[in-house]
Amino acid sequence: MTLAAPDTANLFLSLAALAGVLILQSVICARDPWAPLNRRFLLGLRVIAMLFAGRALLILTGLDFFCFFILLGVTLIPVSVLLLAEGLLRRHATRWVKVWVMCGTIVFSILSFWWSDSIDPPRLIGLLTFQVSGFFIGAWMVLSREKSSLTVAENQTAERLSLSLFLLVPLAASDFFMVSLDLPAQTSPLGVLFLCWLAVSLGRSQAQHRAPLVSFLAIVLAAGLSGFVVADMVDMDKDATILTLAVILAAVMVAVLFIEAKALRSEEQSQTLLRHLAEDRSRDTLGFLRGLQAHPMVDGAALIDVPQLADFDPAVLRHIFTVRPVLRRADPPLIDGAQADHISHLFRLFDASHILLADDAPMTLVALSMPSLATSPRAELELAVVQRMAWLMSRSSP
Repeated sequence: MTLAAPDTANLFLSLAALAGVLILQSVICARDPWAPLNRRFLLGLRVIAMLFAGRALLILTGLDFFCFFILLGVTLIPVSVLLLAEGLLRRHATRWVKVWVMCGTIVFSILSFWWSDSIDPPRLIGLLTFQVSGFFIGAWMVLSREKSSLTVAENQTAERLSLSLFLLVPLAASDFFMVSLDLPAQTSPLGVLFLCWLAVSLGRSQAQHRAPLVSFLAIVLAAGLSGFVVADMVDMDKDATILTLAVILAAVMVAVLFIEAKALRSEEQSQTLLRHLAEDRSRDTLGFLRGLQAHPMVDGAALIDVPQLADFDPAVLRHIFTVRPVLRRADPPLIDGAQADHISHLFRLFDASHILLADDAPMTLVALSMPSLATSPRAELELAVVQRMAWLMSRSSP
């Protein structure tokens, strides 16, 4: 079966939105799928997945039966938004809101069994009104929330998800006016991918909304320029240009979402030194350092005690590590000649990239080798934290 260009583009966009939803769902399920808020979020994602799966199957098969899943998915979006908003803000919606959403859900759920379009456009106009009202109810609940009753993370999540409505609402509404707007493709999948983008970015360590928005703008500009270049090269008309832009943007966003999700998963599973600090159960400095030696990030770390430092001046070493508890080979040398000689000799003798002070009475050092390419600013910070923890444990030991 050969599909027309608009059908092929709509199929691709529906599958792209479905992929974005499944990626976001995998991120949530990897953390805690049974948490109360996560259950509500997953419900909404599965409703969206049903909608776009229905669209894809309708295009592939041409069977009107799959219109049922599309109509039911659109119908269940307002109640999904309401449940998510109530769970996120930890408060119930007003009675009239619940009655409106309940009645609309019942009416349009029954009408979704009417697969043919013989009762359209009145049904479509009603669905559009009901769906947009659901989005605005969620936005109104977020805007009227008591910020002091929520944590910083809860406020950030509410704001981040509400930002998606600025793009999702007009793009979703445009699906109902494709003919009157002369649009060759449905644009709501792009709004859904934007929602997924903002939701996945919540897992990144950033307190402001600027970073994900700037990243999204960069993706839109890059995809837009690519699409216009391709359109100009083959002399496309308006419809073909719009289809090309939409397909390129959707493809890039799915790829970036996948990369972001993999990065989040890798961070959660990474063997960082902070994980060693959190999971260590030793009660003394020696046990802590032995556990550090077995850590894959600093495999082979060497403990240096007093007998191995017999060739060094204790007073000079003590002064060096008082000033710099963590020495790096890459650091510029100290001005003082004796201190610079001691540091150079330490690094040559133990073939190390970093030397940490673990205890100063008696002096105990930790020498480790980390390739410069594998040493990030975060790893440097973690080494400083490990050194501080080891030193504090030595101070508290009897």
